[in-house]
Amino acid sequence: MPTDAVLRELLVRQLDHWLPAALHRARRATLALAYAGGDATGAEDALRVVAEFADRLRGRRLTVLVVADDGTDLPVRLGAVEATLPADVAVHLVPGGPDRLPVALKAAGAAGAPLLVVADGADPDPALLAAAASGRPAELLLVTTPGRSLRPALTGAGFPLVTEVELVPDGDGPARLLGYGTGSDRGLEAVKEALWAVDEYAGVRYRDPADPQGRLLDISLDPEPGPLRRELLAELARSGPQTVTDLRRFATTATVYRAADANRALASLLASDAVTRDPEHGRLGGDVTISAVENAGSSA
Repeated sequence: MPTDAVLRELLVRQLDHWLPAALHRARRATLALAYAGGDATGAEDALRVVAEFADRLRGRRLTVLVVADDGTDLPVRLGAVEATLPADVAVHLVPGGPDRLPVALKAAGAAGAPLLVVADGADPDPALLAAAASGRPAELLLVTTPGRSLRPALTGAGFPLVTEVELVPDGDGPARLLGYGTGSDRGLEAVKEALWAVDEYAGVRYRDPADPQGRLLDISLDPEPGPLRRELLAELARSGPQTVTDLRRFATTATVYRAADANRALASLLASDAVTRDPEHGRLGGDVTISAVENAGSSA
C-alpha cells in the first residue's frame, strides 16, 4: 500500500541519522525491526543502509534483529543482503510478530547501549515499550492503527520527546498512526526533517493528531501552516504570552511540525493581526514575546 513506501523511506532516512551517531558513541548497538505480518521489505532496505556504513563498523558490533512472519522467502531475501555486510554485523531472523520483541531484545543484550526499535503493526503494549526504552539512548518508531494518541504511552514508558502523525491514503485504504519516541533533541529534529523530506507520494497525506480540525496535509518541504497557526493560537490562549523560542519548542515537541515551520506560521499570524509582538519591530528572534489578540482565532 502507498503508506508502506512512505514508511520505508522514512526508515532509511532515520537510519542515515541514527547509525553513525550510535557507532560514534558506543562499541555496540542494536537495530530491531518487527513486523506484524504484511510487508517486511523495510528490513531489506535497512540492511542496505547498514552496508553503506561498513567502514564505520570496524571495531564496533551491530546486532540487527528482524522479527517477522513474511513467508518462506524472507530468509533468502535477507540472506542476499546479509552477504554484503561486514563481519561486525550480526543479523538474526526471529519468527513471530512485535510481541516477540521483549524476549528478542533481552536475548540480544540490547539494554544499556544505543537501540533503535521499529515496530510496524504493533500495539503500544507496556512490555514492548519498556523493552524498547531499555537502550542508552533509545529510539522507537511505532506504527499502529489510529484512534488514540500514542503520546501518553510513549512518555510513560520513558521517552520524554514524542511526535505522532497519521498517514492517510486516498480512497478506501486504512490510515496508519506513526509514533516516535526518543530522549534526544537531535533525534526528534531528524525524524521531523525526514517526515517532510520524503518523496511526495501520490495518494498519501499527513494529519496532525493535535489538530482538532483534522486537516489533511500534503507531504512537502514547506508544509501548509494552517493547522500550526491554530495550534499556536491555542497554546497562547492556554499559557499566555510566550517567546518565539518557546513557541518553536512547542511546535517541535507537541505537533507534527518543525521549529522552522513555527517561524513561518508566526509571520503569517503577525501579518493577519492575530498576534502581537514585543518589541514591535526588528528581526523575529527567539527572545521576541508573542501575545494572542483577543477573539483572533477566526483569523488563523
